[in-house]
Amino acid sequence: QVQLVESGGGLVQAGGSLRLSCAFSGRTFSSYTMGWFRQAPGKEREFVGDISWGGGYTTYADFVKGRFTISRDNAKNTVYLRMNSLKPEDTAVYYCAADARRGGTSVNFYEYWGQGTQVTVSS
Repeated sequence: QVQLVESGGGLVQAGGSLRLSCAFSGRTFSSYTMGWFRQAPGKEREFVGDISWGGGYTTYADFVKGRFTISRDNAKNTVYLRMNSLKPEDTAVYYCAADARRGGTSVNFYEYWGQGTQVTVSS
């Protein structure tokens, strides 16, 4: 059974940066596509980006392109979400997700989910 644990969230001022981490355990990390999603209060969970098994391919939602970067360290079984130039509208609970298939952008694609970490961006 795959387990995912996010960390690194917190309160940051607009324009600031945060790096989220997601620790993976229970299976072979390098065999899983890893995705990041977020959910703001009263809104549906939305795709932020994903990264392929080996880290060579990434996909991002339009609203984070150029500001967020996803990376992974297969030796450490960890995926990262580096967030720069944060805006108040980036405030949300951020979730990492895993699936053994090739990348997908929908919530329904991913089999495993973490518990989420809160990111709050103040203006």
